[in-house]
Amino acid sequence: MSTEEIAYLLPAEPLPIRLMNTVWADRDGRHDDLDTARGLEEWLAKSGIATESALDLAAFRRLRDALRRIAAHVTADERPTADSAVQDLDTAIAELNSVAVARTPLLARRGADLALEWTSPAQGASHALSVLGLAAARLFTEDADALRACHGPGCVLYFSKDHPRRGWCSPGCGNRARAARHYERHRSSKSN
Repeated sequence: MSTEEIAYLLPAEPLPIRLMNTVWADRDGRHDDLDTARGLEEWLAKSGIATESALDLAAFRRLRDALRRIAAHVTADERPTADSAVQDLDTAIAELNSVAVARTPLLARRGADLALEWTSPAQGASHALSVLGLAAARLFTEDADALRACHGPGCVLYFSKDHPRRGWCSPGCGNRARAARHYERHRSSKSN
């Protein structure tokens, strides 16, 4: 499955989930869409995040790994294939906070209305990291009940459960899970 296929399957996922899902698996093994600076540039462009400054690939990967560790905690995800380079939850939280802290809420006037506007002194890639960090902090607190780990066979993705019947990140994972259950039922009934 390519980056384009994952983006097609999971286009409505919140930005932090899309970042976490730059690590994915298929029959050929585990893949990382952020293995090069070019991969990061492509992901940012597809996600609608513009940045003109030099990108710090290591910073985005650290944030992604921290988000995957926090997501594993929030979803009680113990899949061995979902492991993160960040093993300690407190380290992951500190990494998230280090980038999210760059955003500050200010009251702004929009015509006759008042609104809370998040501003950041950070520019370029630092600004992109702070946007991702704040969105992730909201995901893990305000929307944590909807965050799920996909338990399709071999899948390492996360998704936001936006429908009561949704149980997997994609229809493909759902089909593989049903086929695996069917195979297991028939295999065990033949052995009896």
